[in-house]
Amino acid sequence: MTSEWWRTAVIYQIYPRSFADANGDGMGDLAGITARLGALDELGVDAIWLSPFYTSPQHDAGYDVADYRDVDPLFGTLADFDAMLAEAHARGIRVIVDLVPNHSSNEHEWFQAALAAAPGSPERARYLFRDGRGEAGELPPNTWDSVFGGPAWTRVTEADGRPGQWYLHLFDSSQPDFDWTNEEVREEFRDILRFWLDRGVDGFRVDVAHGLVKAEGLPDWTPPADGGSMGGAGGLADDQPGAERPVPTAEPGVPLEPEISSEPGDAAPFWAQDGVHEIYRDWRALLDGYPGDRILAAEAWVDPLARVALWVRPDEMHQSFNFAYLETPWQAPALRRVVDESLAAFGAVGAPSTWVLSNHDVVRHPTRLALTVGNLQGHGVGPRTPGIGDPATGLRRARAATALMLALPGSAYLYQGEELGLPEAIDLPDDARQDPTWFRTNGERYGRDGCRVPIPWEAAAPSYGFGPTDASWLPQPAEWADYARDRQRDVAGSTWSMYRAALHLRREHGLASGALEWVDTRDAADLVAFTNGDVLVVANTGGTTVALSEVLPAEHATAAAAQPLLASGDVARGILPADTTVWLAR
Repeated sequence: MTSEWWRTAVIYQIYPRSFADANGDGMGDLAGITARLGALDELGVDAIWLSPFYTSPQHDAGYDVADYRDVDPLFGTLADFDAMLAEAHARGIRVIVDLVPNHSSNEHEWFQAALAAAPGSPERARYLFRDGRGEAGELPPNTWDSVFGGPAWTRVTEADGRPGQWYLHLFDSSQPDFDWTNEEVREEFRDILRFWLDRGVDGFRVDVAHGLVKAEGLPDWTPPADGGSMGGAGGLADDQPGAERPVPTAEPGVPLEPEISSEPGDAAPFWAQDGVHEIYRDWRALLDGYPGDRILAAEAWVDPLARVALWVRPDEMHQSFNFAYLETPWQAPALRRVVDESLAAFGAVGAPSTWVLSNHDVVRHPTRLALTVGNLQGHGVGPRTPGIGDPATGLRRARAATALMLALPGSAYLYQGEELGLPEAIDLPDDARQDPTWFRTNGERYGRDGCRVPIPWEAAAPSYGFGPTDASWLPQPAEWADYARDRQRDVAGSTWSMYRAALHLRREHGLASGALEWVDTRDAADLVAFTNGDVLVVANTGGTTVALSEVLPAEHATAAAAQPLLASGDVARGILPADTTVWLAR
């Protein structure tokens, strides 16, 4: 296994409850993952990242952790985890696990001890308990709102039955925030890191890595009217087919010079505080003491990318998700700008850029890229959402966007099922929804259930091969059969075949470790064209077919007329249809 593998890796996100169910109870599990690792090996991924599988009451699908050192019985046992890890390593696949350090479950033994203890006690000092405002403490300590909707504070009843203090929960009320100024909290997480590193994991994806530290004094803060649900990234505005993010401009081929600054600007006082960096430097030192190139990957919803780069300085984390890229619309000028900004910002601190289009928190990109109105991160879409768009257009754009992404230098993340072209499951019955966002907003926001529906493996099998029975914790759409892996495997032109070919060609041509150079496309403003090593990549984000010989420089004429190495759609030599990406041998 090569050193610094994470600089070029394709990392596949597994949402355990929706990937594969070995025992037929309708819930994905670790044994199911082990049984399906061969499929990921065949696809060609370098690593897997598992969303939480820890002991949890599952109020937020496992992101409410009650025991950080054990496996929830829903998913199996520690022995099942060890078996999965061993099988992955035997196949050369590394394993990254989710870590949730901003908050625990309210059923965690520490929080239960805090509820039983008195105000000002060491037990309460592990969390953010505060006295309320008002004459009798009947008002929350400040004006902060939860990411999931409603106030970010809940009042407790003290042991004597009187209304008491309030505790902070930036997410659901079942997820109390830790107080990271407390050294006991810091040492607890060092020990949690050691527990999983000693078992052999290859790294950690850190949930809400821009959180943890709150501004001193917990000052009042009211979000802007158009702010996004994660507070830092802002989400999409109302442009079509998604929002063009305010990224710096640059001429193609001219790198941006990022201004690396830690000034929070208008950021919320609970996001992106400077104190988080001390925590991650401490963790990096701990990981560096282990053999095998273990990594930290940040979920940091922070603007702009020059600030995200603070999380991946040489003595902090190794990677941070590129949410600016995820939220960029399918528009050539915006794509060129965000790629320039990404390469410049991460390159300025010696880190690889990462690229991602879907995950367990956002609308799947075959649906998102066809939206005709904006969609704020975390809000989700459903039957009442306007501007859903044409599914065929969405899939065509998604395939083209993926082909473009996988040709970029750096590390790429894939979300389970995107290799099948899965759209968002929009028509989930209201009574089947489980996301806390749905309940905390009284159904005003659909939340994230639509991207979390169990994925299909075999079209004719019970639950489409998700498990041995028809049980499925979220209902699977009838059309899932058309997307099943066995309907696509080794079928020319299928989305699965395109993904597999792209991953193998990416490795064969060294694209992940290459260098991007923009190619002039004359007046064809809807084209994104660049070279990376011996590959010429052209993406048509517009609505009309383009003859490549008419827009590319003469030195690329031979490549343009040749049979593509890879194409996201049906192409003829030298002709690039709308919403299509091609890779050409130079």
